[in-house]
Amino acid sequence: MRKIVICLALAGCCFAAGAQSGPWSLKKCIDYALEHNLSVQQSSLGVEQREVELNTAQNRRLPSLSGGASENLSFGRGLTADNTYSNSNTTSTSFSLGSDIPIFQGFDINNGIKISKLNLEAATAELEKARDDIRVAVAQAYVQILYNQELLKVARQQREHDAELLEQVKERLNAGKVSAAEVSAQQATLAQSTQSEIQAEGNLKISILELSQLLELQSPEGFAIVTPEVGNVDETLLMRPEAIFAQAVEIKPAVESARLGVESAKVNINRAKGGYLPSMSLNGGLGTNYYTNSKMPSLSFGEQLKNNFSQYIGLNLSIPIFQRFAVRNQVRNAEINYRGQQLNLENVKKSLYKEIQQAYYSAVNAQARYTGSRQSAQSAREHYELTEEKYKVGKAGIADYNDARNSWLRAESEHIQARYQCLYQTKLLDFYRGEQLNF
Repeated sequence: MRKIVICLALAGCCFAAGAQSGPWSLKKCIDYALEHNLSVQQSSLGVEQREVELNTAQNRRLPSLSGGASENLSFGRGLTADNTYSNSNTTSTSFSLGSDIPIFQGFDINNGIKISKLNLEAATAELEKARDDIRVAVAQAYVQILYNQELLKVARQQREHDAELLEQVKERLNAGKVSAAEVSAQQATLAQSTQSEIQAEGNLKISILELSQLLELQSPEGFAIVTPEVGNVDETLLMRPEAIFAQAVEIKPAVESARLGVESAKVNINRAKGGYLPSMSLNGGLGTNYYTNSKMPSLSFGEQLKNNFSQYIGLNLSIPIFQRFAVRNQVRNAEINYRGQQLNLENVKKSLYKEIQQAYYSAVNAQARYTGSRQSAQSAREHYELTEEKYKVGKAGIADYNDARNSWLRAESEHIQARYQCLYQTKLLDFYRGEQLNF
């Protein structure tokens, strides 16, 4: 038994390691999150609940069937078969089988089925909204990792360069070409770049942890992502937010869920008005009984069940006359809820349009920032290369050289961030139009 447990544990560890083996693409991250994220699973349970509710509403059309049996014992004075009283012990056993068939319930059953179907469609739309939310969250976390990876690469290059430069300055000190103050200044620069590298490593680990938590991974250890070949980002003119909204309002699940809420509230008004209408049902049943008395002989059990067998059928009609204004108030509440659902639909549309506007202007700014940062990085690199040449021939000091290199690295970092932000923002606009979120 112990060997079996150990084997299962090792198998689980191998499975967990296999699940994280190799770098993950954005598509793989999204697909995995859609399957394992707890928020998505909770929304999926909501769909299952609505399916059960729809089945319950549909089954209200079916007749009901119930059976019953009773056993009674009586001691002392009681009524005999000849309609006199005497002290005796009696027993009675009865069996019954009854059914009730709804004929007309003020359209309550039909409206209940309509509402359940709309609720199921709304729950399905809410599930798709949860899936959209997780897609966006995973893409954001993925881009953040890419950005932090590039920052760490820049910080590591800076630290390595500062360490090499410190050795060069020490050699120049030994040769008497620089003072000890320049060595101390370079040592301080190296300490600062080392601290920046440590901070960049910490930021990268945190961003990896955030993405692994969205994927519901047990641990971020061994988790890595694919770095896409971005190249130059598309800087073509973006579609206006009004045009994007016109497409998004027809396909986005949040709007669809709110629209179904309005339809469900409208049907609920008709359902409430059904309380003014009469209801009718058909019922019928079978029954028999067995009776004994200690003071007189009784027929056998089988004979009594046969002789006492009875059937009945009935039609019940209920007409509401005065119900303390309960139905009227139910109709009022349903109408208020309908107006509330209409406002909710408009609010959802407004929120969607606001999101698209924000995404549009963020994309415009990201494109402008990307263009500007590219030019800035190019200029900073040229300045650094010229300063490096001057430093090699002794026409520039180490402080000038470090400032030029740091300016270039900062410009490169900003250009990297602008590139990924521009890529994400433009893809996000396409996502609102119904395209897959991938790069």
